[in-house]
Amino acid sequence: MLLEELYVFGIFATFGVLLMTGYPVAWVLGGTAVIWTVIGVVSVETFGADLWFDYSSSLALLPERIWGNVQSEALVALPMFIFMGIMLDQSGIAERLMNNMVKLFGKVRGGYAVTVIIIGVLLAATTGIIGASVVLLGMLSLPSMVENRYSNSFAAGTACATGTLGILIPPSIMLVMMADRLATPEASVGALFMGALIPGLMLGAMYIAYALIRPLFQPSIAPTPENPEPITLQLVWSTVLAIIPTALLILGVLGSIFTGIATPTEASGVGAFGALLLALFSGRLTLRVLKTSLYATTRSTAFIFAIFLGATAFSVVLRGLGGDEVIEELLLGLPLGPHGIILAILFGIFLLGFFLDWIEITLIVLPLVAPVVVELGFDLVWFTILFAICLQTSFLTPPVGFALFYIKGVAPPEITIRDIYKGVIPYVIIQVTALMLVFLIPQLATWLPSVSQ
Repeated sequence: MLLEELYVFGIFATFGVLLMTGYPVAWVLGGTAVIWTVIGVVSVETFGADLWFDYSSSLALLPERIWGNVQSEALVALPMFIFMGIMLDQSGIAERLMNNMVKLFGKVRGGYAVTVIIIGVLLAATTGIIGASVVLLGMLSLPSMVENRYSNSFAAGTACATGTLGILIPPSIMLVMMADRLATPEASVGALFMGALIPGLMLGAMYIAYALIRPLFQPSIAPTPENPEPITLQLVWSTVLAIIPTALLILGVLGSIFTGIATPTEASGVGAFGALLLALFSGRLTLRVLKTSLYATTRSTAFIFAIFLGATAFSVVLRGLGGDEVIEELLLGLPLGPHGIILAILFGIFLLGFFLDWIEITLIVLPLVAPVVVELGFDLVWFTILFAICLQTSFLTPPVGFALFYIKGVAPPEITIRDIYKGVIPYVIIQVTALMLVFLIPQLATWLPSVSQ
């Protein structure tokens, strides 16, 4: 076992070193697999074929695994959901919502922040692309909040944190990929979508509560507008009309999944078509917009699938090196008890989120730790939602949270990176609180999937 542990450590160390060279992650994963295949073959020939590396049960399985990825029905939903999110960005719905809801909440202290959070929740339920959500919210909200004398840190933190809700609230492309990696009936795409709904909405509600309560004790961070527009029936009605198209699209996608009318893959097609219709009815659908959206969808999908292929090669070689057994024995041997082991895994994921994107963590780490979770007797849906919340938290954590740099790229010049760091810390605390609530009350993640069975 000592030899297996050394080689498992070696493959992860090689991956870490190559990652720092700046090469694309997909090539780093595939290259690491090739390097350690050569080392494995040489070791077998040198020390005997009955040792730790078995080519026939590792890299020889790669063509079959790649073919399985390519023909996976669940993964067909990925480009559809990506296209839906990109097309919704082009439709101008978020801009109309922002304009109407700012007027509606104008008299409320912290009303701009509440507006950003509500729109962020709606965007999260229509697109699982974090970069797009953070950038769009930043572009729409930060100039207005700065102009209305909101604190730079409060404004930036709100837009940045709200944009990350798309990784958790369904239809999240991360949950689609997690379901594909787990490949178990109890952790299907539909089950994960239902499991994430209550925690995601709970997190959004906690954001709103913070945005309303903190300005009461610190009014300078969110002054009330000097001349707010009076709330009229016409204003309320125009806001409702702006919300209805997005709400119908969300209902069509998630409602069809939750009621069993459509599979997640079929529902993703409905969502993509619905987003196309919304762009058409809003007058924003042109040949140029369609071409740009299709190009962006193809590029994002190709990027994800390239990492899929690299991660598949990495995983099969890691298994050939005995990685599954080494990691399982290491985790089960921790003197922490079952719940302590789960917390240790989540802490490790949180740390990995400082250096790796969620795609690599999902593809490599989740399949390795899932058998341990099952062995300990925990619900796989519950653990996967904890896994997702933990990854979402890592997006916001200074100094290298990805969402921090997304928001900096579109923030006004007066908002510094220090303002962003300062602004997201309260939201990180909120997310850790939500993580602990789901950890202590598993029914938050398991109740909805259980009643649908």
